[in-house]
Amino acid sequence: MSHPEQHRGRWRPRLDRPALAALLFGLAGVVYRLVLTLFTVPVSNSDEATFGLAALHIGQGRERPVFLYGQHYMGMLESYLAAPLVAVAGPSWPVLRLPMLALYAVFLYLIHRLTRRLCTPWFAAFVVGLLALGPERVVRDQLTVVGGRPEVKPAVLLMLLITVGLAAGTVHRRRLAVGLFGLLVGLAVWSDWLILPYLAVAGLALVWAVRRELLGWSGLLLVAGVVVGVAPMIIDNLRAGPGDDSLSVFRQVSTKVGPQPPWSDRIRGGLLEGVPLAHGLCPVDGCGRWQQWFGLLYPVLLLAAAALAVLAYRRAAGAPRAERVGRGAGGLRGARVGPVVQLALVVGAALTLLSYVRSPLAATSPLDNARYLSVLQLSLPAVLWPLWVAALTAWRGTSSVLGRFTGALSAAVLAALTVTTLVITVLFAATGTAASRTEERQARELAAALRADGPHEVYGDYWTCNRLIFNTDESVVCGVLDGNLSPGQNRYRPYWRQVGRAERPGYVVEIDSPMDRRLRRLLADRADAAPVREVGGYRVYHPDTPVRPWR
Repeated sequence: MSHPEQHRGRWRPRLDRPALAALLFGLAGVVYRLVLTLFTVPVSNSDEATFGLAALHIGQGRERPVFLYGQHYMGMLESYLAAPLVAVAGPSWPVLRLPMLALYAVFLYLIHRLTRRLCTPWFAAFVVGLLALGPERVVRDQLTVVGGRPEVKPAVLLMLLITVGLAAGTVHRRRLAVGLFGLLVGLAVWSDWLILPYLAVAGLALVWAVRRELLGWSGLLLVAGVVVGVAPMIIDNLRAGPGDDSLSVFRQVSTKVGPQPPWSDRIRGGLLEGVPLAHGLCPVDGCGRWQQWFGLLYPVLLLAAAALAVLAYRRAAGAPRAERVGRGAGGLRGARVGPVVQLALVVGAALTLLSYVRSPLAATSPLDNARYLSVLQLSLPAVLWPLWVAALTAWRGTSSVLGRFTGALSAAVLAALTVTTLVITVLFAATGTAASRTEERQARELAAALRADGPHEVYGDYWTCNRLIFNTDESVVCGVLDGNLSPGQNRYRPYWRQVGRAERPGYVVEIDSPMDRRLRRLLADRADAAPVREVGGYRVYHPDTPVRPWR
């Protein structure tokens, strides 16, 4: 990646051209996302606000949550990362999202390092350039604080880099590296269970690389690291009541009662919608037929990448002994670790995709749930490597007529992938941010109006409440109701209890929403007198006597 250069008595790193290109691509991606962060694009919501409120409580020393309020299976690492910033600067969306931006930068750096070790420098730069692009679906998963994915992806990459270094003999503090591997596994398990397929293949790669060392102190440090990382979840589950442990709750959430969609619908939703959306080939409202080609090609690329990794593994085994010795301390194992890690990335992607299409949501709601496939970005280097190899071989003119045709086709696929992602990104940046900015402005107007003039205890729907509380720094407290004005999903119960004790609570509803119409019917002849004002698309009611039909 760089070469040391002595200049006036000091050593400075000198980047080669592929590394410099990767650096420029990476900086462009970070700056682009920094601008989006400053403008709160993508739009915030109450799920993200719940993490923000937890960060506020952590920074103030009021709470030490293990899982997201109201859940028992999604860790709060993102809230802990944001807590110091929120404590100093106060609650705001850009402050809350800054750690996610830092995690994205770390992700780019690590995937460049890993791809460069496994493949070639220019291919590593190409991967970074592709990942620097990002339409709404992609940047939403990278920048919004909704749990799990922004932190587990760098963790997996660092685990694989540790494995490569251990196998190649370039890691000197080997036991500490294995312990760090275990700590990352534990933190990832606590943070987001969607990463389990990648943790499994990364663990197998580590066992392959240092299986003898794991029988001694390295194995003990690995186990200790896992226990320390996952300790918050273990402690919370030991205290949980029957049915409230993480596994039971996650099983309830993942299980949908009723007829299951056929496999054909789930595979279609997973491949034709989920895969292109997760890789930034489609706008957030869905994929056109011309954008679904990558989903059809994806299983073929997985098979080709697996075959290429197996072939490279066998070639490394058959290399002359003098060549293997010349590769350094790792010897044969160091030569084979690249194909092993590539195969691990392929299997991780396949298991993740299989787990996703097993869910009915892949068929019934593919647009809303494509976010669960965002971890497939980890496997992008392995998936695209066969295309790069075929295109490069044809470019050099060292293949047959069939090989040159395959190479030209592969180059066309890479170009189409790049151009499509670029076009969707430009369209989003140019025209797709206006709606988010308008919604954010309306939410701020509502928060400012209630913070200044009240009421300060209100009821509202789920997507209004916690965002309103975060925007007002808890000076306005909101209890969640459903469309029938019955108690809804109140993640943080103290808010509900505080509004319940209010003598004259207000009601914040979207204009002409089902909740609005229901409330007006209950107020009857008082409806015209009850509204305080209309602010930012919302109608604020403040009746003389509380309306609590659930009582």
